[in-house]
Amino acid sequence: MRLLLVEDDNHVAAALSAVLARHGFDVTHARSGEEALQALVPEGNGFGVVLLDLGLPDQDGYEVCGKIRKRTSTPVIMVTARSDVRSRIHGLNLGADDYVVKPYDTGELLARIHAVSRRNVQEDAGTGGEGVLRLGAVHIELPTRQVSVDGSVVQLTRKEFDLLALLAQRPGVVFRREQIISEVWRTSWEGTGRTLEVHVASLRAKLRMPALIETVRGVGYRLVAPAS
Repeated sequence: MRLLLVEDDNHVAAALSAVLARHGFDVTHARSGEEALQALVPEGNGFGVVLLDLGLPDQDGYEVCGKIRKRTSTPVIMVTARSDVRSRIHGLNLGADDYVVKPYDTGELLARIHAVSRRNVQEDAGTGGEGVLRLGAVHIELPTRQVSVDGSVVQLTRKEFDLLALLAQRPGVVFRREQIISEVWRTSWEGTGRTLEVHVASLRAKLRMPALIETVRGVGYRLVAPAS
């Protein structure tokens, strides 16, 4: 996923960018409000999330959030030291999707990024019905957590469904193993790698479509959208 990090402190930005990169994000760093607004032209410029620090040198962060929302529907997470409820409400009213108060836990930040991105994809993915992902013969109903192939329901475990839904949100995009583990299992990569491999193998067998989920050696997995 492409992520726009709006942060005027280069040291903070460098450290956070390194963490995000390890979790599979392609990070672009903007040091000011104007840089951020230019990076989002045209219409979001392919970014999945904007991580917006409110303490910017050229413009008030709230003002920047309002301008971003007028230009694109890209999810915005505000990052600030202001913890009072009134500030949070103001940010949300301007169109922010979430609000993280410094100092924050990196795991929580990653979970919030994935959450707003997932909500955005689910809202935009209605190809023929709200909350339904259609991939050839495979239909994934997000609200009911039901999967069917050629009209026949396939019984999946909770983690199998979460894994399939994650990959199906962006067909063709490679998800790093660390990113999948972080979002589906809410834990770190250590000791969970074998579990991921087993769940992938189980999905291929249950869906009877071994080529649906492709292993990208040394990186992770991607869903290969079947022909309609």
